[in-house]
Amino acid sequence: MKLNYAPLLPILLIAIIFVSGCIQQAPVAPISIKPSQPVLDACTQACKDALTAGKELGAGPCLLDPIPQDPNWVCDVAHDPRQPIDNLPENQCQAYRNGTAQNFIEVVPDCKIIKTG
Repeated sequence: MKLNYAPLLPILLIAIIFVSGCIQQAPVAPISIKPSQPVLDACTQACKDALTAGKELGAGPCLLDPIPQDPNWVCDVAHDPRQPIDNLPENQCQAYRNGTAQNFIEVVPDCKIIKTG
């Protein structure tokens, strides 16, 4: 006697699809890269130097493009909360926009660090 498995094939396929849809993949945690202390210090010092020199920081200019201590980082002025002026390309660091620097530090116009990424 020969068994015919052909009628079971659709049921098996539906079961596989059902089971595979019920399996959740573990979420992947984002990689958090933190700047070194010398990089943070360089950014806050550049901000303080700009203030001392009378530079207007309210427009959110780029201060270090890139940061000399680590060229993978830039230092940019932004607002907290973020304002539309912070999103203008002319107020963002070119090295970050073109991908030669992969990370940024944002300081508010009074030189406090608000974000790194």
